Amino acid sequence: MITLLQNGAWLLNGQEIVEDTADSTTILNSKLGYVPEKKDAAAQTMAYNILQAHNTSDSKEQLKIKFDKMTSHDITFVGIIQTARASGLEKFPIPYVLTNCHNSLCAVGGTINEDDHMFGLTCAQKYGGIYVPPHQAVIHQFAREMLATCGGMILGSDSHTRYGALGTMAIGEGGGELAKQLLCRTYDINMPGVVGIYLTGEPMKGVGPQDVALAIIGEVFANGYVNNKVMEFVGPGVSNLSAEFRIGIDVMTTETTCLSSIWRTDDKIEEFYVLHNRPEDYKELNPGKVAYYDGMVVVDLSTIKPMIAMPFHPSNTYTIEELNANLEDILDDVAKRAAVSFDGAVDYTLKDKIVDGKLYCDQGIIAGCAGGGFENICDAADIMRGRSIGSDKFTMNVYPASTPIYMELLRNGVAADLLATGTVLKTAFCGPCFGAGDTPANNAFSIRHTTRNFPNREGSKLQNGQVASVALMDARSIAATAANKGFLTPATDLADIEYKHPKYHFDKTIYDNRVYDSKGVAHPEVEIHFGPNIKDWPAMTALTDDLIVKVVSEIHDPVTTTDELIPSGETSSFRSNPLGLAEFTLSRKDPAYVGRAKAVRALEEARQAGGCPCSGGTELSDEVKAVIENIKKAFPDMDAKKTAVGSTIYAVKPGDGSAREQAASCQKVLGGWANIAKGYATKRYRSNLINWGMLPFIYPEDELPFANDDYIFIPGIRKAIEDKLTDIPAYVVGEEMKPITLKMGELTDDERKIILAGCLINYYKEA
Repeated sequence: MITLLQNGAWLLNGQEIVEDTADSTTILNSKLGYVPEKKDAAAQTMAYNILQAHNTSDSKEQLKIKFDKMTSHDITFVGIIQTARASGLEKFPIPYVLTNCHNSLCAVGGTINEDDHMFGLTCAQKYGGIYVPPHQAVIHQFAREMLATCGGMILGSDSHTRYGALGTMAIGEGGGELAKQLLCRTYDINMPGVVGIYLTGEPMKGVGPQDVALAIIGEVFANGYVNNKVMEFVGPGVSNLSAEFRIGIDVMTTETTCLSSIWRTDDKIEEFYVLHNRPEDYKELNPGKVAYYDGMVVVDLSTIKPMIAMPFHPSNTYTIEELNANLEDILDDVAKRAAVSFDGAVDYTLKDKIVDGKLYCDQGIIAGCAGGGFENICDAADIMRGRSIGSDKFTMNVYPASTPIYMELLRNGVAADLLATGTVLKTAFCGPCFGAGDTPANNAFSIRHTTRNFPNREGSKLQNGQVASVALMDARSIAATAANKGFLTPATDLADIEYKHPKYHFDKTIYDNRVYDSKGVAHPEVEIHFGPNIKDWPAMTALTDDLIVKVVSEIHDPVTTTDELIPSGETSSFRSNPLGLAEFTLSRKDPAYVGRAKAVRALEEARQAGGCPCSGGTELSDEVKAVIENIKKAFPDMDAKKTAVGSTIYAVKPGDGSAREQAASCQKVLGGWANIAKGYATKRYRSNLINWGMLPFIYPEDELPFANDDYIFIPGIRKAIEDKLTDIPAYVVGEEMKPITLKMGELTDDERKIILAGCLINYYKEA
């Protein structure tokens, strides 16, 4: 059972919860002899103390964080380093690890992927970084094994940058935030709220970390209970979980839209550090005697059953038992979600997967930062040992998360046991998580212990009439399903399984032999390898006095993921080429977007070349001329030479999912100047917009005063940003100018300067 307290709560001695109610003063007085101040008690959380230890600001509320280490993979590090190079980078100031776990198997673009890898290697040599070659480790497993420290902070350009179970506060952000750290700037954020995740009990046999994670996600995602807050795991149940079990829950906290996570540490975490030859990096972490939390999630681990997150989101959760008992109704609900997500572009149903009253799955995968851990794979092997996946459609693939894990599976015989069942073992790779590996057949249904199951994230192409779907499950129930030849089966149904829990022996020999570690020494004489696909960021202009934006896409889904803004999968090969990648923007959600945005960009290019937005022989010239004339009726002093023309999209709540900055930068290079949203799903997506000089407008009303193809005039926008206005007057352009108010959430002084400069690169050039 999972309970969300409706108020804040005090945690006494790490054990006892006192909810913040009308009676709490009396209760606290009776237990403590006094009533602690909330502010003082909030400072007793682990999160507060780690953040303040890394805060360079004089303020304890407006934080300026400097991280200890950073990580990026091969679909983000090229753009980040290119941004930093354009802004004056000379040396990596902190350890910066460049892994190659995303573009290592994409068969797209000829030499593109390996060119990016060589770019990474030569940059690690030139600027003093660490380079992990392809197939050695997925980004987060390498960080767990080699980087995490109790009380430390790591910034990564992947949204699943989560090492809280090891005592490290880690945050996944867009590339602009990493570029700031490379340039010795800070990560600026208000002190986040902290929500306690209070664990009791012990998981039942057959229940794994993904089951616990999905149960929590299902309770907190839709209501925003932990949105942009830190999840702090406490309570006696923590000690009943192994280090790897905690890691498996922790990595999935990203899917709650929290900012970061941290766990109390104990002898099991100390053992992890000893095992990985880093005992000095361990220290015990606990909240103070009286700690105050902004909310509390109480989880009785003993009640968690095997879970499944049905398409098309990790929060669409059921127990497998519930799904099997209500197949028709739940599959009808999934089809309704598909109708919204796919906008009727393809016929979608999973009802043809019902065979003799059971749900048949076409594919099972255990992989990546969530599934590819040693314990997950060993438990799966215990379930499957001596069985066969059969010779029908069902396939089973397992990706150990690092070569050291793979080596141990070979040594202890688990690899042989899995191979004997028909399972395929592959090297460390993130591809199954984002559509660059193991794409299922059309209309196939895949069950995966990975992190996400967004629409088309498994690699199918809606624009080509293809559709497949993914459900998220724990490795143990995936193995039970595989042992049952593809028929959905919770691991708890197999009562006779003996879990052997073999001991793990970490051997970093392969890292010593293959990983390039500069030890922080830069070699400026090294020439960077630039493949023909690696391009500099195009020039971007500063924000003009006034602004005209045309709405070129309307998205009314409750939440829009970054996968829909810029698709994952094969597009990753083009992420070192800003203009090339931009061609894929919104390609699955709104295929007409790129053409519309380019048409608006052409008008702005004409303006910058010395013409007026209403001049030229384009199809839109008469339309824009009429727009200018209508604006001048109300604003006769409007100067077209000081008024940029750009595009904007409207989405209800954009930005759930990946941290990758390309979701914003692709809009920018296509001429985007703004997003308008009812709200933003994550802090990191909003930050990406700001770092690319885009205005993150909010229009909170349900009914929109504008529609696709409408123009919006925002007079005095530059002065409004300079003057720190939060309500910005704007007008929907027509024969009559319709006034509206666009809201601007809180901006730091640096964020205002970035927007005014036109992007982060321009801001640093001006500094």
